[in-house]
Amino acid sequence: MNFKSALLLFALGLSSCTGGKYAGIPEKYHDLLDQTLVTAGENAKELEKALKEVPADQKEGMAFLISYMPERDAKALTADFLLENVLYAYKAKAEFPWAKEVPEDIFLNDVLPYVNLNETRESWRKDFYERFKKYVVSCKTMHEAIDSVNKNIRDEVNVDYNTKREKPDQAPYESMRQHMASCSGLSILLTDAFRAVGIPSRVAGTPSWHDNRGNHNWNEVWVDGGWHFTEYYPSDRLDKSWFLVDAGKAIKDDVEKAVYAASFKPADSYFPLVWDMDIRYVHAENVTDRYTSLYRAQLSAVPADGKHVALRIMVFKDKEHNSDSGDRVETNLDVFKGDKQLFGGRSTGPTQDMNDVLTFMVEKNQTYTVKFLNGKGVLESQKVKVGDETETLKLYMK
Repeated sequence: MNFKSALLLFALGLSSCTGGKYAGIPEKYHDLLDQTLVTAGENAKELEKALKEVPADQKEGMAFLISYMPERDAKALTADFLLENVLYAYKAKAEFPWAKEVPEDIFLNDVLPYVNLNETRESWRKDFYERFKKYVVSCKTMHEAIDSVNKNIRDEVNVDYNTKREKPDQAPYESMRQHMASCSGLSILLTDAFRAVGIPSRVAGTPSWHDNRGNHNWNEVWVDGGWHFTEYYPSDRLDKSWFLVDAGKAIKDDVEKAVYAASFKPADSYFPLVWDMDIRYVHAENVTDRYTSLYRAQLSAVPADGKHVALRIMVFKDKEHNSDSGDRVETNLDVFKGDKQLFGGRSTGPTQDMNDVLTFMVEKNQTYTVKFLNGKGVLESQKVKVGDETETLKLYMK
């Protein structure tokens, strides 16, 4: 064999290698794809079809999804499902100015994925792109787009919070069919809406507040180079909500009382799902430190603005016992201004220091309503007018 023949055979061999089933896909995904295809069993043909038919400039996105998808998805998702999801994610990336600036790793993990937690897999991407494009088409920045989606989603999908929903982990169309959802279902809806128009988003939450008042989930968006929180019923700015007073007291090393942010690819933890604590395939980052830091920063900053004052709330057995620490009662309570809930918390009980009082920083010279369950289990309301100085409100169980 002469030199030219050998060179030709080498070139043909090289062409064969680079033109294999993973042609155009970064090598870092090859072993992961091999593993997923084995896991997929009979459904491997659907995943292979998706990898083959996806456009060249979308191949890494498809490889990312297939490499890190849970086993349940590897065995069930069709090529058409994946191709449409990837197509419209990249469409949003190319179309909206803020989406073009999202780093590739954030786009892959927090815009491209078709799912948040363990909800039913639904083909929402194309529909949500068409639904929410009209709200952001004139936006120039990520902040404007976030604000527009946040303010319009409730009227667009016609879903409200309601404990009568069928299940906590509802997918978008399950919630839209019932016109109701839990905080988890609302968070899934909002994150999908954000992702549909190229805004990086993920579901965050805790299995249990520090005082055992139950779980709560909300949303995070990536903007200005970092993660910030919002929710389905938004406050007037990011990183502001009634629940920060609770999230700020989360316990990082307690699995059930830490704060997590969901991740499609493997992260440092898993997301504990209170409706099925046996599930381990929902990856998550433990982001407790960020929330405790935010809370400390906001708590220290509020008094300095001159517009807020402390509202201290104590709950006692009755009016005859309203001064001794041993007569205090633990109960859940919420603070409202008009119809809008501002804060939630749990009053301190008899074994806690008398100086440890549930405290909220509220605007001066405003009237607030505090709602709590009295000794008979009946929801009771108490109005309080807050002036220019610290206000201490005493509530009674009977």
